Amino acid sequence: MADDRTLLPNERDILAAIGDRPIDFASMEAMANIYRAAAAIRRRAEQGVLREAALSWGGFTTMWVLWIWGEMETGRLAVECDLSKGTLTGILNTLEGRGLVVRERMDTDRRRMLVALTADGERMIESLSPSFNRFETETTAGLDDDEKRELASLLRRIILDISGDRN
Repeated sequence: MADDRTLLPNERDILAAIGDRPIDFASMEAMANIYRAAAAIRRRAEQGVLREAALSWGGFTTMWVLWIWGEMETGRLAVECDLSKGTLTGILNTLEGRGLVVRERMDTDRRRMLVALTADGERMIESLSPSFNRFETETTAGLDDDEKRELASLLRRIILDISGDRN
């Protein structure tokens, strides 16, 4: 268990509430803090750097994935963005309405759709990328480079364990 002086107030409340029950508090606090950190980062990004572009977290992620990997089928795009197909459809409707992405049916299977950034979408993500990286730098300013790499490594291990991709 963490030193009580380093616990967040809600962690102290949880510890007090669970008392002597046989609960793995170390795992609970790790998972809860991953969730809280992710939610706080997303909220701060949407209220700051993404607001300037009128993008949601999902919209930004979708555009970033398309920028990095190029045109792709909607099923793969949903997986890469960690979105349900229904959620992705709503995001694509919004982005397409703004002229940032385009969808077209695949020639080989007319039921499937390909998605790509438009020239305007590419310009937007390219211009937003430096601001988003400044946001990332500010968010991790309390960590030195070794700590950032260690954090990334630990989170990567959790991701690989959950996905079953660990060798």
